[in-house]
This record gives sequence, C-alpha cells and structure tokens, in this order.
Amino acid sequence: MSGGSLWTVVLVAAVGCYLLKLAGLSVPAAWVEHPWVTRVVEFVPAALLAALVAVQAATSGPDLVVDGRLAGLAVAALALALRAPFIVVLVLAGATGALVHVLAG
Repeated sequence: MSGGSLWTVVLVAAVGCYLLKLAGLSVPAAWVEHPWVTRVVEFVPAALLAALVAVQAATSGPDLVVDGRLAGLAVAALALALRAPFIVVLVLAGATGALVHVLAG
C-alpha cells in the first residue's frame, strides 16, 4: 500500500469515527433514558470483549483451531469462577497454555 492511499484510508476512518460519534450525540435524550436502553448498553462492552477473546483464542488466521490457548482460557474462566486473584488467574492460564503447547508438540 502506498503512502498516499494509506493516508486516505486513515482520513476516511477518522471522518467515519467522527460521524459515528456525532450520530451518537444526536440521539434524543428521551430515547437514551429508557430503562431497557440502559440495560442493553451496560452489556455491550462485555459482549465485545468476549467476542474479541473468543476470536483470539480459537482462531489462527482463517482457520478454527483447538490448542493450548483454549485450555488456558478454560482454566482462567475456572479460576475466575473460584474468585482467584487476578495474578493467579494469569499465571494459571499462561502455565496451562504453555504446558499444553509443550505436550502437544
């Protein structure tokens, strides 16, 4: 990609982000104050984060893979369910992923 087309893409993306922000600010306050809108908006960040984690843990390029990342994610979920401290969750997930990687070759 040449320098000129790269800057075009960056500028188009910036304008798109600005227009999206402007559209959000243009929504009437009466629409935003509905209780169901508040409930839905509270779940959007968690849903987006879960989607990003799932894609990173279960794919490699265009392929769906099952490897140590999924095992590490499962151990992390279990540790979080048991209310382990965050550093323990990270260490357990990393160690599990590494162990599965070593054992699987």
